[in-house]
Amino acid sequence: MSNMEEQGMVTTYEEMKEVIDKLGIVPLAALIPGHPSVNGLTKAENWHTDTDLDPWAWRARFPGEGLAAYGKFIRKKAILVAREWFPAYVAAAGSSQSLEERFDSGLCSREALALLQIIRDNQGIETRELRMLADMKAKEKKTAFDNAVTELQGTLDIVISGVKERHNAEGEKNGWNSTSFETAGHWMAENHIPEFKGTRDEAVAWLRNRMEGNWNPASVSWLGKVLSW
Repeated sequence: MSNMEEQGMVTTYEEMKEVIDKLGIVPLAALIPGHPSVNGLTKAENWHTDTDLDPWAWRARFPGEGLAAYGKFIRKKAILVAREWFPAYVAAAGSSQSLEERFDSGLCSREALALLQIIRDNQGIETRELRMLADMKAKEKKTAFDNAVTELQGTLDIVISGVKERHNAEGEKNGWNSTSFETAGHWMAENHIPEFKGTRDEAVAWLRNRMEGNWNPASVSWLGKVLSW
């Protein structure tokens, strides 16, 4: 796999799916020491081309097709997690407490709680509408909003469900595409992915077992430290 990383030999969406299925967890850009990333595995000239070979477009296609969960799951960086691995990853890296319980214990921000409540009622909501419903459209509230949605992804409460095109009143594409969000539980249910049946320790053991032979031992060790496994 390290040889593939150096050569940038992944060209198609199907080839990247094979990599994600094998490795289970693949960052969009270099993050885990000694571990491949989408950016490192692909050719720079294919990015942002709006073609079938554009890895930037794949990041929305994977969750949209239920093949991999996507979000800023590790150190506020974008990660793809294979559908087979995601239930164990949620059990191993998420919280056993609800966000309301964490809020009462001072373990989450008020903004994160407010946004999660809106997302629960509006699954697949896009960024602009979410900011509007949360009364966070003002420029001075953008940082708090961004921090809150990143916080919710890091705790596996929500995932990025895709990217929606923005259109003007005439229906024409207008401006940058907008990220949409849904709860992790909803994404799993919609894609017929069962929850992990077991404890956090059992989930960690499941993941480590799948990593064995496919991951660099140093990469496994790094992730374990970051996620306190």
